[in-house]
Amino acid sequence: MSGNQMVQQLDEALAFIKANASFLVVSHVQPDGDAISSTLVVSWLLERMGKKAVMINESELPARLQYLRGFDDIRSLKHERPEVSFDAVIAVDCADYRRMGEVVSMFPENCRLLNIDHHPTNNGFGTVNVIRPEAAATVEILYDLIIHAGLTPDLECAKAIYTGLLTDTGGFRYSNTTPRVMEIAASLLGLGVSGSELADHLLEKMTIAKLKLLQTALARLTFSEDLKIGWLYIGKEDLAECGAVSEDLEGIVNYALNVDGVEVGILFKETSDGAVKASMRSAGKADVAAIAQSFGGGGHVRASGCRLEGPLEGAMSGLVEAVRKALV
Repeated sequence: MSGNQMVQQLDEALAFIKANASFLVVSHVQPDGDAISSTLVVSWLLERMGKKAVMINESELPARLQYLRGFDDIRSLKHERPEVSFDAVIAVDCADYRRMGEVVSMFPENCRLLNIDHHPTNNGFGTVNVIRPEAAATVEILYDLIIHAGLTPDLECAKAIYTGLLTDTGGFRYSNTTPRVMEIAASLLGLGVSGSELADHLLEKMTIAKLKLLQTALARLTFSEDLKIGWLYIGKEDLAECGAVSEDLEGIVNYALNVDGVEVGILFKETSDGAVKASMRSAGKADVAAIAQSFGGGGHVRASGCRLEGPLEGAMSGLVEAVRKALV
């Protein structure tokens, strides 16, 4: 994207915010670090611009992000369905309209929606769209939006932006760690963010429950005959038996990908309704976003996901075969 296009998109986003007084801020189901951080950063920006915001997500919220200011103000449809009024919607980090889940049932007919996202598979479902696939995380776009608005993040906002960058770049290790990402990270450190503390909390520590879940998954690690595809699975009873929650699944897929020679790692999770969710990671040769799209999903070239029809064995064999063909 050219500099002029980027500025135009940021101008349109600010105009959208200025034209409305109150907002519903939403992100994708099963929110990760970037989704929660982006929700909170948008809320911070709206407050600074004299606007009102209500933050809602369909899913349970990842408890490890409780340190972020405003986390407790994000409402989960798992626990309540609040009656709220708002003028417009801001969706952050949602690759497509469906990824917002049941929250969309709260939208009025013909609602105005600002879509801010970094997924290349985003189809521009908003009234106004700020889509930048080259951004490492949605918080990177929001940082630029804040600066474009003539504002400077305070420490708590800076923590949220840093959290989104840290988690979506794998601790600044993935190929999406651009010079711009490091420039922003440096500026956030200059605002007082403790990078080492956040890295230890988000990337190093794990609960006993997650360790048990990881042991369960690793015991099932399977490889294709040429060792280019590795996959693991979590059954629908495993979370409860390990005392784990959905956020404990994060990062497990990397244990398949990180084996030397593996080109695509996959984590399959059986859902309570008999479907199967698949998370794919690519070492670079396979475009897993294209594979995910062929199954109705989406994401990034190196990190994508999709929902498959059960049963588990059939879902696994079907997706593994599609990956196998993509690697030929």
